Amino acid sequence: MRRPGVWWRRKSTPAKVETYTRWSFHFFGVVEIVAIGLPGLQHVGFRWGFLLFVALCGHAVVGVVTASRALDWTRGGREQPVRTLVVFGVVSWVLGAGALGVAEYGPEGEDALGASITVYVGVLSFGAGIIALGVRDRRRVSAIVAGFAAGSWVGALALGLNGPAALGTATAVLVGGGFLAVTSIFSVWLLDAVFELDAARETRTRLAVAEERLRFGRDLHDVMGRNLAVIALKSELAVQLARRERPEAVDQMIEVQRIAQESQREVREVVRGYREADLGAELAGAQGVLGAAGVDCTVTGSATGLPAAVQSALGWVVREATTNVLRHGDARRCLVSLERAGGRVVLTVENDGAERSGQDPSGGSGRGPGGTGLAGLRERLAAVAGTLEAGPAGGGLFRVVAEVPLPPAATDGPAAQSSSSAPSTSSTSSAPSAPSSSVDEKNEESEEVAP
Repeated sequence: MRRPGVWWRRKSTPAKVETYTRWSFHFFGVVEIVAIGLPGLQHVGFRWGFLLFVALCGHAVVGVVTASRALDWTRGGREQPVRTLVVFGVVSWVLGAGALGVAEYGPEGEDALGASITVYVGVLSFGAGIIALGVRDRRRVSAIVAGFAAGSWVGALALGLNGPAALGTATAVLVGGGFLAVTSIFSVWLLDAVFELDAARETRTRLAVAEERLRFGRDLHDVMGRNLAVIALKSELAVQLARRERPEAVDQMIEVQRIAQESQREVREVVRGYREADLGAELAGAQGVLGAAGVDCTVTGSATGLPAAVQSALGWVVREATTNVLRHGDARRCLVSLERAGGRVVLTVENDGAERSGQDPSGGSGRGPGGTGLAGLRERLAAVAGTLEAGPAGGGLFRVVAEVPLPPAATDGPAAQSSSSAPSTSSTSSAPSAPSSSVDEKNEESEEVAP
């Protein structure tokens, strides 16, 4: 048999709050018996007091059942317990009338009268408060409390109480019933809020999982987009060379194999969660890949001294822009420049042939709309407070500009100063060449299959 502590700890937070709320209303029945029933035994005599006590216990039991069913209804576990609410209201009025009858026809004395009125007020107050649990509209709750107060005034006058006593009784029922009704409404509201917060937390968890899936898909797109484009380009070139019986076809297929192996390694890094883009390697790789595709590519600037986060974000920009140029396939020239100005680093990738290829500034790497490349880059740059602009620059040019603010340490540090004071380097390639992205062949030989 499980201990109570274990049973309680295994409950979820909403279940604990619901259990606490239920037992709080069950405790109302105990309060009603102890605070109202026991004093009546002392002031109205044993016979009349025993009858009132038994009737009050029955009223408390019906109240507990009504509260439990009303809470089930608020949680959606059953239909609204209208019959139970009506029965509890009738029982409350009958018991209240019986209490005043005891005051009228029972033992005389101020104590007996006071005890009977206390039972009368308490029963009607608990009746109004518990019935409020089974009513959702607050205006109806107010009407129920006001109706109980008005009915108590009429009942008191009908059973022989004078005007001031009847008015005081009605006021006591209004205050007591109103307080218990507000307590019931607040308890239901708090219980609903806890369950809604728990549902919101579950939704947040599902959204986090969906966001992680999108991040993984974006990383996989960024990693594989350019490599697959290069593999397709070199495979096509190898086919043409093989048809002409040129020995260079073997070299091209060797490069396809090496790029495929590099793609395998990068996909593993994405899965392991530590994929980072190196800006210097991406700049050199872009020049080599575009040169192999017959695009005259010029790279200026140096990534030396830039923070790792900035290099990673800008490295993805270079990779995505290179993929964009390769997929359109109509560019003849491409300029990649990296500059520092005013505490910011600016990366510009500009290529021609945008009008001929229909290059889309909003879609990313694809020809048509709906791509996710540029949208993913904006998310990456937003993580380092950077911005991205992409669009036609006139004259058939397409330009991608990424700006990232540099932290003070990177702006004022020796590495940054030496980098900014050094003359920019420029290199041009127009002949086909192999991509300069190195292939990590360590511990990979057992997983690679030779062509």
